[in-house]
Order: sequence, then structure tokens, then C-alpha cells
Amino acid sequence: MDRGPWTKRKREKNMTKEYEVAKVSEIAPGTAKQVEVDGEPIAIFNLDGQFYAISDTCSHAQASLSEGEIENGVVTCPWHGAKFDIKTGKNLSMPAPVPVQAYPIKIEGDVIKIVV
Repeated sequence: MDRGPWTKRKREKNMTKEYEVAKVSEIAPGTAKQVEVDGEPIAIFNLDGQFYAISDTCSHAQASLSEGEIENGVVTCPWHGAKFDIKTGKNLSMPAPVPVQAYPIKIEGDVIKIVV
């Protein structure tokens, strides 16, 4: 039974898409890489062989988080020192007023995929 156009829109909204963005071998442990998905910069971090993805844009002043210092699962914004949890995107210190988006990652062999 067709319930009109809203049903199709709801299904499309819930659909996820995977984007192949990098290779595991390109991101050494303790480093990050900036990639782009649908025009959005995303930072991929390698924490001891586990990969995480968050928005690459600091919520305070638009700096690239992939260029920040990484220590104990936290990235520090290179411009003003705001700290973010790499696993969740949670803002841990000012001047960042809000968290950044975290994205699920899939690893298939040497391929890193971001799910949006």
C-alpha cells in the first residue's frame, strides 16, 4: 500500500551510503588524514590501528582538526587549542562551543569507508 510521497522521503532519509575515502596503509598510527565526502571535510584518525572519523572543521573557528596534535584519543585544534574526543567528536574544552560530527568507519581489507 502506497502512503504517498512522504513514505519515500522517509525511506531515503534513513538510507546510509558508504564512501571509499582512503587506504589503511596511508594513515600511520597516531596520525590523521583529511578527506572529503560530498563537499564536507572529514578527518580520519588512526589510534593504534583503530580508525575514527570526525568533522575536520573545528566548531570554534573553522580550523582543520586533521592538522592538530593527537594525544590519548584527543585532538587539539591547531588555532586556539580546543580539544575534541576523536572517537565521539565531543568538545572537551573551550573555546569550542559544541561537538563536531562523528562518522562510522568500515574497514574492508586496506580500504577505509565512511558511512553517512
